[in-house]
Formats: sequence, C-alpha cells, structure tokens
Amino acid sequence: MYPTIRDSLAKWITALVLFAAIPVSLYAQTPEQLAWSSLSDGAADKSAQTRTIAVRSLGLVPDDADAEKLATKSLHDPDAEVRAAAASALGHMGAKSAIPALKEAAKDHDAGVILSAASSLRLLGDSTAYLVYYAVLTGKRKSGEGLIEEQKKMLNDPKKMAKFGFEQGIGFVPFGGLSYGVFKTLTKDDVSPVRAAAAVALAHDPDPVSGNALVVAASDKSWIVRAAALDAIAQRDDPNLIVGIMGALGDEKAEVRYTGAATIYRLSRVAKSKRN
Repeated sequence: MYPTIRDSLAKWITALVLFAAIPVSLYAQTPEQLAWSSLSDGAADKSAQTRTIAVRSLGLVPDDADAEKLATKSLHDPDAEVRAAAASALGHMGAKSAIPALKEAAKDHDAGVILSAASSLRLLGDSTAYLVYYAVLTGKRKSGEGLIEEQKKMLNDPKKMAKFGFEQGIGFVPFGGLSYGVFKTLTKDDVSPVRAAAAVALAHDPDPVSGNALVVAASDKSWIVRAAALDAIAQRDDPNLIVGIMGALGDEKAEVRYTGAATIYRLSRVAKSKRN
C-alpha cells in the first residue's frame, strides 16, 4: 500500500522535531571537529569496551599530535585492553616520539599490553621489541637473567596470551604455509602460537644471541615453534646456523621437516654465493 499524505506529513514532522533537538553548538562544527569530539568522548567513555574501540581507531590517524597525545594518555588506562589498544595504535600511526612511553608500556604487568608495545616498537624500528620477543620465546632475558615469578606466570597464561598476545600484540604472522586459523584449531588455550610468532619476530634481530635462541627453539617440544624457528632462521641468511638445525631433516612432523629442508637449502646457497 502506498503511504498516505498523512503518513508522509507525520514523518516530516518527526524529522523536524529530531533535527530541532540537535544542540545549536553542533551547527557551527566542521566534520573534523565532530569526528574528533566523537573519538575523544569515546576514549573517555565509562565503558572499557567503548574506550578500547575508540582508542584502537586512533591508529588510523598518522602524523597528528592530538591523536598521539590521546593514545599516549590511554597507555595509563586502568583497563588492560584499553592500554593494549593504545600501544597498538601508536605503532600504526607511526608515532616515533611515543617510543619512550611504549618502552614503559613494555614493562606492564599484562601480557597483552607488553606484546602490543613490543609490536609497535618493532614497527617504529626500535630494537627494544626484540628483548620482549626473546623473553617470550626462551622464558628468560637476553642478559641471561631469569624472569621474576610474576613475569613467568604472565608469559605462561594461555588464555591471556591467546586473547591479547597473538591477536592484538604480535598480529598475524604466516609461515610454513600455515595460517593462524590452523594454529588456533590445533593449539586451543596453548601459548605455542604466541611463542611461534615471537620466533618469527626475531628473524631480523641482528643480535647473534637471538640466532642461537632460534637454533635451540628449532628443537622445541612444540612442532609449531620448531617450524617457526626454522622459518626465522631461513630469513636470517646466516649459513653458520646450518649445523645446529640438521636434525630437522629427520623431524616426525612434515611441516617441520620440509621447512627445515628449505631452510638448509637456502642457507647453503647463501654460503655458496659468499664463496663465489
């Protein structure tokens, strides 16, 4: 049935009433001002979920002092998810001036915040990130010191690592022809995907200590970590690491065995090119 004149008139009156309810102050605001008001209000909302969404969205605004300031402020939010979102946003917006604040965030007591900060530090070209990934992979600091009990507990909390660490902190890191979906299916409530992603993140750390850690990880009890470590070793293009990973050629898991074979083959070619 077609709408009657009375129905149409009623809709127009309703629209006029709603329009009249808009504060007069908004008429003079530009789209930019309206958008910023929405973001800043969201970042201050009483709901942690709303704050998380608003703060994470700031990552879409590069080279803006106000956005960077708001994200940096959110690193001190009482909710860990908001802090993790803030750390992630600063990396995506390329906020190099926030590196000191992100280094402090990397000392947070929450796994998600630490890994989000590490991810952003890596995006911003700061090598502090590798210290975090090394600790995640090996369970100790690069200096050789052990982690304090609270840090050990944090890094071995499967639910926190799965919820924050991999999805928000490190992100999707494909290797060995496997996807994150496969990881999630095979290792539910397991820290292996996070340790595997940490291994891949160490691929371009120039410190030889990380290379040695990857060789050790190539014999890890988790096949996903073994495959990731071999993938990272391949990317380092260091033929000196071949001898430490020869055992991968006899690994029971095909994913590890063939990743190892490809890695050894690649590094052998690198060695050959260096001789020539």
